[in-house]
Amino acid sequence: MDVAALYTFAWRHAHRVPEPVLRAAATLAADLTWLRHGAGVRRLEANYARIRPDLDARAVRRLSREGMRRYLRYFREAFTLQGADADQLAARVRAEGEENVRPVLDDGGSVVLALTHAGNWDLAGAWATPHLAPVLTVAERLEPAALFTEFVAFRRSIGIDVLALGDDGVFRDLVRGAEDGPRLVPLLADRDLTARGVEVDLRGHRARVAAGPAALALAADAPLVPVGIFHERLHGERRRRAGSAWGIVIRFLPPVPVPDAADHRTQIARLTQGWVDAVGEFLVERTADWHMLQKVFVDDLDPERYARTRARAGEI
Repeated sequence: MDVAALYTFAWRHAHRVPEPVLRAAATLAADLTWLRHGAGVRRLEANYARIRPDLDARAVRRLSREGMRRYLRYFREAFTLQGADADQLAARVRAEGEENVRPVLDDGGSVVLALTHAGNWDLAGAWATPHLAPVLTVAERLEPAALFTEFVAFRRSIGIDVLALGDDGVFRDLVRGAEDGPRLVPLLADRDLTARGVEVDLRGHRARVAAGPAALALAADAPLVPVGIFHERLHGERRRRAGSAWGIVIRFLPPVPVPDAADHRTQIARLTQGWVDAVGEFLVERTADWHMLQKVFVDDLDPERYARTRARAGEI
């Protein structure tokens, strides 16, 4: 199966399919995937169970069904973004806590955003560029190379500038981009894709997340703002304008205070724990919007592999 060709076809043609048809197809695909109860769904449920100890196994299972529906909704929305006009984008997005970012942006500065894989971050970025400030981010280099090329082209077509994670000088380019504000620099950080992550406490469990948001905020002297994104059902005039039954809410949380620390590494660790504490509360409130079908918590990682990761990071 040519995955790159399938994604390219979806990005180029999905917006021509009537929205109710796409919505029904995505819901059906989500429910069938949920019923199969494969490895991804089981991992989603295990992650939910760790941050929601108040739920029994049956409740977690029900919650994962809604989680899969929202996960497939993300893809449906992303594939149709190129066909949405400015008024539709404006109607699909509602922002909370703009006072936590707008003064800095209006003054010509940049803001680093710490995001989780929640809601629809592509829709959020497409909205943010015309309504707040240009968006600059990084993305994991996908395989095959043709898929990554199409992915970058897609994001740039909706107003999001993308750098490839792992390329030489990518952190330097992020710092320069942030210093050349105003800019929003959102980083999906609830999963460590490098050997330079930070071990944190996430709702009472050890987890490994990316160090990027904290490191970038310190290097660029920019505020670090945790962000939660979640879906909401649309009604009435807003639904008509949006051309969709669903929209998103972008919740900008208060900036994380820069901690005093004897060394840079400790400062990054404490700043990272600060944004994790904030988004941890959000994930408890909006658990079904968290599309995390991969391992995040330390207890779920292979001990030997994780020990090698920590050794490469100089932690042991």
